[in-house]
Amino acid sequence: MILLLALGVTLVGLGPARAEFDDGAPRNPRYLLMDSQGHSIDESTFAGRFQLITFGYTFCPDVCPTTLSEVAQILEILGEGADQLQPVFITVDPERDTPEVVGRYTAFFDKRIVGLTGSPALVARVADNYRVRYQQVREPGAAAAEYSVDHSAGLFLLGPSGEYLTRFAYGTPVPVVVRRLKAYFDAARYR
Repeated sequence: MILLLALGVTLVGLGPARAEFDDGAPRNPRYLLMDSQGHSIDESTFAGRFQLITFGYTFCPDVCPTTLSEVAQILEILGEGADQLQPVFITVDPERDTPEVVGRYTAFFDKRIVGLTGSPALVARVADNYRVRYQQVREPGAAAAEYSVDHSAGLFLLGPSGEYLTRFAYGTPVPVVVRRLKAYFDAARYR
């Protein structure tokens, strides 16, 4: 009994911090979108696994490919532990990012990353739930399909029950994210 109490105190002291970066926790960490196969996917689809969620778009020149490259590195470093994690990429450009486009894009980085899209209204609702800001930006005289999308960046972590755990700021070093993920994985084992 004393050993279990000591272990519990140790785990509380070494457990994961509430947030690496918490620029407002999601209002409601829920989503209902479509994957590359046209299947409806929501946060409960991955029940029992942690979810590492990022928002972006496939035409993004810098932030999104960097983030997805880092997610692929995280999966590689975690090795077999990556089975506890489902990475999710949610587009903020549903007009151009069809299910097929998002599927090809995420598979380029790692086939385990699930890309999600939906109608502009559904994407807007999910982004609002997560307090993610995004806006199309067009150069003067540009064609309608020629635009970029300014958007919030970072990684949201949901727990195995779909509860919000933390947000990692864009640029958080991969080793730091991996260390924090392992702490969450370990803490979940002792619940």
